[in-house]
Amino acid sequence: MSTKDWIEKDYYKILGVSKDADAATVKKAYRTLARELHPDRNTNDKVAEERFKDVSEAYSVLSDPQKRKQYDEARTLFGGGIRTPGGGAGGGSFNFDLGDIFSGSGAGGGLGDVFGGIFGQRTRPRGTGTRRGADVEREVTVTFTEAVEGKTIPLKLTSSSACPSCAGTGARAGTVPRVCPTCTGTGFTSTDSGGFGMAEPCKDCKGRGLVVDDPCPVCSGSGRGTTSKVMHVRIPAGVVDGQRIRLRGKGVPGERGGPAGDLYVVIHVGGHPVFGRRGENLTVTVPVTFPEAALGSEIKVPTLGGSAVTLRLPPGTPNGRTFRVRGRGAPRKDGTRGDLLVTVEVAVPQSLKGTAKEALEEFQTATSGDDVRAELMNLAAKEA
Repeated sequence: MSTKDWIEKDYYKILGVSKDADAATVKKAYRTLARELHPDRNTNDKVAEERFKDVSEAYSVLSDPQKRKQYDEARTLFGGGIRTPGGGAGGGSFNFDLGDIFSGSGAGGGLGDVFGGIFGQRTRPRGTGTRRGADVEREVTVTFTEAVEGKTIPLKLTSSSACPSCAGTGARAGTVPRVCPTCTGTGFTSTDSGGFGMAEPCKDCKGRGLVVDDPCPVCSGSGRGTTSKVMHVRIPAGVVDGQRIRLRGKGVPGERGGPAGDLYVVIHVGGHPVFGRRGENLTVTVPVTFPEAALGSEIKVPTLGGSAVTLRLPPGTPNGRTFRVRGRGAPRKDGTRGDLLVTVEVAVPQSLKGTAKEALEEFQTATSGDDVRAELMNLAAKEA
């Protein structure tokens, strides 16, 4: 940014304070605006991002007595516009270094210390060109039992990393890239749109902040190579089909000190020939004979990965009734387990012979006076 741009910025107006505001007033105004405009609260809002930068620059000057004095003198001397030596009416020059105002030197330690006090972290100075690595998504298929009980699986990842030949610079060995003259290394350029400053990735350096004149022959100047590694991922007990597991910092490495991206693992769960699942509960359908359902009995019921349990059926158990076996379902987050829901299904013999057929015919004769459809027919007649 030119000297003219620096001087013509009204930092008092940016912070919304008067020119005679004391240090406490300036600090209070800055804190209010910084919290309101901070990028963490305004994701992908370029207007708020530019205002945040302006507010930060304004505070870095007005919070430092020496810088504020120099700024006020500059505004007084050049209030009608900047006059360079030999240029403009009467020419003129000035003997202070504007770089001292915005370099972050002097009391206060620069903007990093200010942001650290407000948001609990230090911010990188503008123009470092750090870039967060990309997120990676992988899909894995586990068995029904593995999803319920949990399992550690090997996952092969192929991702980009710093080129081993040029160490990530993108320049041929023995050479170094130069700072992009268009964006001065920031990776972004500003445009004026309707009175608002808009930032966009620099077109000349593709947002890297550096220009490579002699590209690395291995990576063609990208600075990135391809690496493969095997990572052991723990699939937690109780995952469901379609669930995404996020592993922070296990994605593509960042550039120039930037943080790595995240790894997202999408889980696909296979079926089971015996058991089903309903949330934290497992389900199973168990066939029973007519005498077992009618007279009552004790039956054996399988469990997932464990020994069978005994379930007591009361006399007169209807077909389709569901019983609950507590603690034999899928694990919960608190360490307990869901239940096993057992549905009984009365099995009808496909053929009857001998004494079995005779016994059933005798039963039919003995119960011929019981009309099991009587209530159904009465209800239907009433609605007719």
